[in-house]
Amino acid sequence: MPGGISHHAKDILFKSLSALYQNQALDVYGLHGLPRIKALLPTEFPSVRADERRADTVFLLEDDSILLLEYESNERFLDNHLKYLDYACRLLHTYYQQEKRIRPIRIVVIYTSDVTSAREQLDAGDVFLSSKAVLLGEFNGDAIFHAIEEKVHNGEPPTPEETMKLILVPLMHTRFDRQTMIEKTIELAKTIDDEPKQLHIIAGVLTATDKFIDRSYAEKVKEWIKMNKVFRLLVEELEQEREEMLKKVMQEKEQAVKQAEKQKAIEIAKNFLDVLPIHEVAKRTGLTVAEVADLAKEMDK
Repeated sequence: MPGGISHHAKDILFKSLSALYQNQALDVYGLHGLPRIKALLPTEFPSVRADERRADTVFLLEDDSILLLEYESNERFLDNHLKYLDYACRLLHTYYQQEKRIRPIRIVVIYTSDVTSAREQLDAGDVFLSSKAVLLGEFNGDAIFHAIEEKVHNGEPPTPEETMKLILVPLMHTRFDRQTMIEKTIELAKTIDDEPKQLHIIAGVLTATDKFIDRSYAEKVKEWIKMNKVFRLLVEELEQEREEMLKKVMQEKEQAVKQAEKQKAIEIAKNFLDVLPIHEVAKRTGLTVAEVADLAKEMDK
């Protein structure tokens, strides 16, 4: 990995987050009753203008619905819901183009401790949008952090549920400012013996706090991640996947070219069969004698 953070860094963090969220319930957010997470989806949508942000996190749930999970620290509820409506329209269009069906979309907005109440609906007559609000100001971030910190210091790895809670601690109500809590959480994650879990937590914190984190600190964290053995293994795995994908694409392209060339040879052979013997047509077109003979039989029907 040459100088600077790898240009694959975002893909690696995405891959790590996918492993964390796979088959997880969303009860940790207070979202009881939602299907479990099936996969983490890309957050870039088609037709995104240069001045627009992408969605924060997009999940495929086990019932094949899509969950938009957004993080907000403001009370611009109307502006935000117009943004979510835009995301939803792009998702609907994308999956309709691919699958010719409409996938249900769920919207959950996780509000930081700055927000004490939230509106969950945008009513524009025949256009109506609803969301589910999670107010992290109602969570005791200090208590959650210290409970997990004690376990980690005793050599016990956090459970999947505790891992997901720890990721959100910097956005909860605590006695520390947000940047301090981000740094405390990431430093605690670094002390966990389980390297994949280290990366899961740090990738999760970087994603959840992307709108709030100090950029210079985020770059330092990414540089530290670059030295992580699991990160390097994920880089190798991702590179292998991309090489295999490229190889498959090239094979498919080569096969398509061969098919096109063969089809062209068949059309030429059809013109020659009325005036030349089968073996001569095969010689001129590159088809086998058997292929030309079969073609002649088809034309005689």
